Amino acid sequence: MTLFSLARKNIQRNLSNYFLYIASMVFSIVIYFTFVTLKYNDDLSALKQSSQQIKGLMSASSVVLLFFIVIFMAYSNSFFMKKRKKEVALYSLLGVRKQKIGLMLFFENLVIGLVSLILGIILGFFMSQGLLMILVRLMGYEVVGSLTFSMEALINTTGIFTLLFLFTSLQGYRVIYQFKLIDLFHADKQGEQIPRASLVAALLGTALIAFGYYTAASDMFTSEIWKFFTMLGTPLMVIGVTIAGTYLLFHSVSVFVLTALKKATSWSWKGLNLIGVSQLLYRIRANAKSLSIIAILSATTITAGGGVFGMYYNAEASVRQMLPNTFMWKGETVEFSQEDVLYNEAVAVKNLRVDNEFSFFEYTLLKESDYNRLAKLQGKDEELHIADGSTVLLDAAYDERFSHDFTGEDFKLQNGDSFHVEKMYKESVLNFIAAGTVLVVNDQEFATTNAEELIMQVVGLDNDLKQQNVSQDIYKQLPTEQQETFSSVPQSYEDGLATVGALLFVGSFLGLVFLAATGSIIYFKILTEAEEDQAKYAILNKIGVNSKQILKTVAGQVAVIFSAPLIVGIVHSAFALLAFSQLFGMNITKPVMLWIVAYSAIYFIYYIFTVRSFYKIVRQGN
Repeated sequence: MTLFSLARKNIQRNLSNYFLYIASMVFSIVIYFTFVTLKYNDDLSALKQSSQQIKGLMSASSVVLLFFIVIFMAYSNSFFMKKRKKEVALYSLLGVRKQKIGLMLFFENLVIGLVSLILGIILGFFMSQGLLMILVRLMGYEVVGSLTFSMEALINTTGIFTLLFLFTSLQGYRVIYQFKLIDLFHADKQGEQIPRASLVAALLGTALIAFGYYTAASDMFTSEIWKFFTMLGTPLMVIGVTIAGTYLLFHSVSVFVLTALKKATSWSWKGLNLIGVSQLLYRIRANAKSLSIIAILSATTITAGGGVFGMYYNAEASVRQMLPNTFMWKGETVEFSQEDVLYNEAVAVKNLRVDNEFSFFEYTLLKESDYNRLAKLQGKDEELHIADGSTVLLDAAYDERFSHDFTGEDFKLQNGDSFHVEKMYKESVLNFIAAGTVLVVNDQEFATTNAEELIMQVVGLDNDLKQQNVSQDIYKQLPTEQQETFSSVPQSYEDGLATVGALLFVGSFLGLVFLAATGSIIYFKILTEAEEDQAKYAILNKIGVNSKQILKTVAGQVAVIFSAPLIVGIVHSAFALLAFSQLFGMNITKPVMLWIVAYSAIYFIYYIFTVRSFYKIVRQGN
């Protein structure tokens, strides 16, 4: 029997152990190959100025993905080598030369890698068409890509992953030379070094996480902490203390909680609770580092994905907040299709200029009657009745952190006139791009105010987000100086969607890869420990513990191992997303909740898969 055939038989025999590793690896290669394919895809070049932006995004994403895959492969490979050390020692004991054992492990790893690479590229080729369509749809375009095979993507993916597989194969080859025979026989009994829980570490971990949460929830523009560490330094500081606190949380705090549960005899002496909590105590202490990494990865994935999905979800609302009319421009009317027109009004306004010591500001003066007319056309119920000498200020870009609230103050103009600001609204009836901040006065005040008079065209269309052709038609007819102030809902929506749509695409698929890898890491660790527990469960079975009770204990233990880093990750991401929503001034609660539910649902599939495999292993020992 040749070494290659022996390696092939070993893979076939251990295929159930390798399945999840190979599946995660294939999925990672599929995503990487797809990203590289989209980078070289000609159809994306047809998407105007967005093509370069997307290609840059895909290139950056493929680097991030590759970096993560390298870590995942090294981590997974170390687990497999640990599982194989006893077998390797047996070969050595039977007289097989070290060089032959090393070559056998080298071929095994290389074959797994090459099979994963071929499967990944084939699936990636067929999936790239579907993913391209998803990307194009997310960006709001109607272009449908064609199925093309990119030789550049093939060469890129094959070259990089061949190097990675050669590296991990060499790791396997070196195992037989790195350890003594006795160490190899006892390798499966060597977990991570078990740390000692301490009250100081527990209090420090809780304090660090609380400090990170408090800083993230603070107003970054008024908080003294944000001022001290600066806008760039504070997020890094928060990430640092949160990571350190998370490690200490699993290292010590969880130990105190589980120890307290163990001492609660009214609970622990029921059924197999005492056995379950004792094994959990060992596992969480022994795997504190791994659980901390998974919690941080989960928090990163949920935060990045939830934030981008929140921006995508609010893209339309953000445009409508600033642009209440489908089109608006200064100057005369132009010819365009009247098919979906809801209203087409010419509004007389005045341009006010206010100078101060450092710069000048321009405002638009609007008649009360025109405001009420436009408000009614836009479906707003409130009518204005403004007294002489007073005004209502409309500022769609108002932000209480940066903007000045003029309510109750006198608004002084350059010509010496002044208006008393009666009210201030965050919604306008004129588009912000064309009109900026608006002052509404009664018709008499408007007529007597000495300022430059302008005509603005205000158009509302049904199904406005789909009116790209009308938008381009109007834009082409406007003089160059008026094109600069032309505001268009479909164009602004398309531009915004193109950016956040590409980000959502990249964030979603990178998140899926991260999720697949973290789920696989937990799976590998738990199954490794399950083999160590076979003898314990066999004894329990012999003293009368039935299968249902064993399954319940297994499911409970695995649930804690899976849920602990997930819950910590969700709480971390909640505070990070709170800071994100404050920064961008948008409510992202609903999209973030949807994102968390989707993430948890996929995570739950890994839990079911792991419980089933764990139970199967412990039943084999009975």
